[in-house]
Amino acid sequence: MRAVVADGAGGPEVLSIGERPDPEPGPGEVVLDVAAAGLNRADLLQRQGFYPPPPGASDVLGMECSGTVSAVGDGVTDWRVGDTGCALLSAGAYATKVAFPVGQLMPVPDGVDLVTAAALPEVACTVWSNVFMIAGLRPDETLLVHGGAGGIGTFAIQLAAAYGARVVTTAGTPEKRDLVRELGAEIAIDYREEDFVEVVKQATDGAGANVILDNMGASYLERNITALATEGRLVIIGMQGGTKAELDINALLRKRGAIVATTLRARPAGEKAAICAAVVEHVWPMVADGSVRPIVDTTLPLDRVAEAHALMESGEHTGKILLTT
Repeated sequence: MRAVVADGAGGPEVLSIGERPDPEPGPGEVVLDVAAAGLNRADLLQRQGFYPPPPGASDVLGMECSGTVSAVGDGVTDWRVGDTGCALLSAGAYATKVAFPVGQLMPVPDGVDLVTAAALPEVACTVWSNVFMIAGLRPDETLLVHGGAGGIGTFAIQLAAAYGARVVTTAGTPEKRDLVRELGAEIAIDYREEDFVEVVKQATDGAGANVILDNMGASYLERNITALATEGRLVIIGMQGGTKAELDINALLRKRGAIVATTLRARPAGEKAAICAAVVEHVWPMVADGSVRPIVDTTLPLDRVAEAHALMESGEHTGKILLTT
């Protein structure tokens, strides 16, 4: 099979196309002939040498894809050769074939084409597991989403708005702020010129955000806690703003607040399967009826992977970037 390989750690230029043996399905696994793979920030970190794959996982980049089942392992009964689906992976999506546990394979939602389906697994599983399963966002609560124009942000805004929550988000350009408002954000904050804490407080009559979905990490920690409502929940899913910060425990105690930091990639297969099943049950119907839609900025062929990584690093995209095989 063809697969993206990295010649050491570095910039996008270290990525190239190489040949790898075709994977064989183990017990409880399927092999997917990949139609498309989605890019994620974690892929950039892995390429740079900062985020190695979990033990036993492929060193081929890519944590989500869509495609057609070409082989099934022992014990797989719900999927057959020729079925189409999209998958949440630990690694290996940037290739023409990938093998993985069957519980991480999801059907393509009605109304979504096979290539576009590659934009769904990581964002849907991340948003549903963090905002709803962990943080327990409820209708009429306020959600603050940082990086609203990105892949996760665009999905979180739509899903929370469809669920009946009030959405506030940050975005860096007028075009991106227009997009997030179109997707359901009530307020779009220019994080370069405005203080998101002040805007959130004004918008909530001083109460603050009930749930914050944060991709920045250290640089936003203090202000996120200030922006939290009483009994608010801060969920950290990224570290674009660094990994170390000072925590004012007293400020958190006064709000009876909670901070959770999570990743999907290293979770056991059983936990990923449970999240995927919940997404199919709760999220796919909203995708099928058009309440929530995948936002795709750019689709490039696999051999232009370096260009795709450079685009993501530039921050000029909105929504997802896809690679087709």
